[in-house]
Amino acid sequence: MDEYIDIVTKEGKPTGKSELKSIIHQKGYYHNTAHIWFYTKSGHILLSQRSASKSICPLLWDVSVAGHIDAGETVSQAAVRETQEEIGLTISESELKKIGVFECFQNYENGIVDNEFHHSFICELQVDITRLKPQEEEVEALKLVSLDDFKYLIDHIGIENHLVPSNKPYYKVVLEHIKQTLI
Repeated sequence: MDEYIDIVTKEGKPTGKSELKSIIHQKGYYHNTAHIWFYTKSGHILLSQRSASKSICPLLWDVSVAGHIDAGETVSQAAVRETQEEIGLTISESELKKIGVFECFQNYENGIVDNEFHHSFICELQVDITRLKPQEEEVEALKLVSLDDFKYLIDHIGIENHLVPSNKPYYKVVLEHIKQTLI
């Protein structure tokens, strides 16, 4: 779907302009995304396998839920909407704990210029993974991994092609925030 997305400056400030997602990725306009990392009280992280049809990093494992923030939408509204769309889970904005905004400026061989600010949240997963309903166009599969297994996957990026390689520093920060939450 080619939705309208608000354009921001290189510093992440609103410009008051919006454009179609396809144009934003073609021209490399800066924009915002919402990332939601789900964890369990037992010390597991929910990973989503990117759909085989994705134009960027198909079939690699990544953040639990992620998506673009629609024009006029708040970051928290987008997080709630994307969670419902991608994994069929209803959450409230009050369940989200923001851990930061992370720059992800990438150029891909297919011509996509992706200049994103990942507004990242962690959120406790309070239902069994079997109750989640992956959105076919976005999510190939879901799995829970222990904190130790996630660290192993991060440490072996590039050796074992499992996680998105460019996100290694970001994954480390997310892991530390989840560890601190569980203490």
